[in-house]
Amino acid sequence: MRAVVQRVLRARVVVGGQTVGAIGPGLCVLLGVAADDTAAEADRLAGKLGRLRIFENEAGKFDQSLLDVGGGALVVSQFTLIADTSKGNRPSFAQAAPPELAEPLYEAFCETLRGLGISVETGIFGARMQLELLNDGPVTLVLS
Repeated sequence: MRAVVQRVLRARVVVGGQTVGAIGPGLCVLLGVAADDTAAEADRLAGKLGRLRIFENEAGKFDQSLLDVGGGALVVSQFTLIADTSKGNRPSFAQAAPPELAEPLYEAFCETLRGLGISVETGIFGARMQLELLNDGPVTLVLS
């Protein structure tokens, strides 16, 4: 499982011209699920994300988490994060989980965040989506 996490002032995901998920300050999370991922991995990564100290305290130091600042999370499925680009010019997605395995793990990740008390918005799994965000910092991290 791999997540690209961006600290944002706001973010929204649009499907078919309609906003289906939106947050104010918080984290925009692109989540890729690999074929060998498990529910335990989804739980672990969601816990890490919720407690990741990438928000600044009064002194300007990264010392506060999403839980500390009360921010939201916009979680969007992104199977292309599992791409293997080591050979040739065309990415291979052979290691990405098929939808019937990936969607329950994506949902488990979101439910773990909700269980921590984080407000979670999502895109639509498997849909073609447009993502708009205003990155804050910018701060962008890759978690695995």
